[in-house]
Amino acid sequence: MFHVERDAAASPAEPAVAATIFGDRLDLARRYCAVLATSGVERGLIGPREVPRLWDRHILNCAVVGELIAEGATVVDIGSGAGLPGIPLAIARPDLRITLVEPLLRRTVFLSEFIEAVGLDITVVRGRAEQSGVLKEAGGAEVVTSRAVAPLAKLAQWSLPLLRDHGRMLALKGVSAAEEIERDAEALSRAGAGHASVLECGVGLLETPTVVVSAERLPRSERGPLRRIERVKSGRIARKGR
Repeated sequence: MFHVERDAAASPAEPAVAATIFGDRLDLARRYCAVLATSGVERGLIGPREVPRLWDRHILNCAVVGELIAEGATVVDIGSGAGLPGIPLAIARPDLRITLVEPLLRRTVFLSEFIEAVGLDITVVRGRAEQSGVLKEAGGAEVVTSRAVAPLAKLAQWSLPLLRDHGRMLALKGVSAAEEIERDAEALSRAGAGHASVLECGVGLLETPTVVVSAERLPRSERGPLRRIERVKSGRIARKGR
């Protein structure tokens, strides 16, 4: 279990923009940061060198992906690890119905302990995204998220079966996101993906916006070659156009 007083003392101070992103739920985000900085490191979920940049590189980077997600959506986060991006999303967007999918026991124990300790309404499923039990329990989602899990071709194979038709895969990626779409375009099409685009979230809030590859699960009747890549500089614009 977590030691709240020790964890809070070890937590790095948050940037001012954290209050804008999390609002009246900032204290929950602080508690999550504190637990990552202590128990997360001790359990091997976060590297010690990541502690000073937990807010910028991990927590805020993930929370702003909520700009791309409609109100009240069902979200499945695959390969959650220490809970990124699912837990920051759940804190910033309590309207979302979030399920974390993670195959390793020590990670699911960590996730379940934190969720119970702070009272978040999140479901944790132990298993791999492609397993039939996970598909049965978490399938039919409107959004599937992932971060640092696998190359795009693999992510499409794992993410799209968990989506309902016209649901969206949102994969947090780096600066080479467009090149990755080009490289894996054929695999994306075979998996049933369409309308691939590179989006940036947190523009005007974060020093380095979060780069996300978005792709839609197409019904079989609409599938074909992947369309050209689109670039959207603001997640808020993308959300309005949804």
